[in-house]
Amino acid sequence: MSTTVILLIGCVNTEGTLEIKGKVIDDYTKTEIPYRSIIIQGLLESNEKIIPIDAGQISTDSSGCFTYSLNKVKYAHYYNFCFVGDSDYPSVTRKLGLYELDQNAKYLSFSLSKLVDLTIKIHRESKKPVFDTLSLYWESNGVSCWSLYPYKIDDYGKTKNYLGLTTWIGGNVNSTIKTRVFADKRTKIRWDLDRNGKRIVLIDTIMCRRDITNIVNFTY
Repeated sequence: MSTTVILLIGCVNTEGTLEIKGKVIDDYTKTEIPYRSIIIQGLLESNEKIIPIDAGQISTDSSGCFTYSLNKVKYAHYYNFCFVGDSDYPSVTRKLGLYELDQNAKYLSFSLSKLVDLTIKIHRESKKPVFDTLSLYWESNGVSCWSLYPYKIDDYGKTKNYLGLTTWIGGNVNSTIKTRVFADKRTKIRWDLDRNGKRIVLIDTIMCRRDITNIVNFTY
């Protein structure tokens, strides 16, 4: 497979240029986002597989705008605009057809969703039973916690035996999870508590805001 990819990349050529202009904005505030790196890929189809081919890299300026002379990849009918992520905005890819790109070349606009801090605090105050199991999962705007943003768990309890990164087993749990989720989007937090042979499922839906401390406490 890798040999085929190398051969395709080596034979790639271009067919003219396309002058593109546009801006990148915050999807909620509609303000421009400066200095946002964008990787452009032409998409080639080979053996029923899509192979991304590097077509250029650009960045928005101080006003959140960009101008670029794009070398069109021959036989590429679609292009990916891959926005490099950081702690403020996650990585995201927008796919545009060549016709759409041609029609809107001078008026491109991409919107990104901002990330904000979320702290989840867990404390077990129940003394009975001696042991139970708590599992935690969350997603923001439909994006799983596994892929949205790296998170950190500080466990101040004596129990540190996990079944996965978000499962606690035992009787002394006092933990803090620090992560980032989408601002002004619905974030769903799910707790599964296995106790006395029964499972209790609790779901909390919150909206994390900008420029404030977003904290969720769970005591069981």
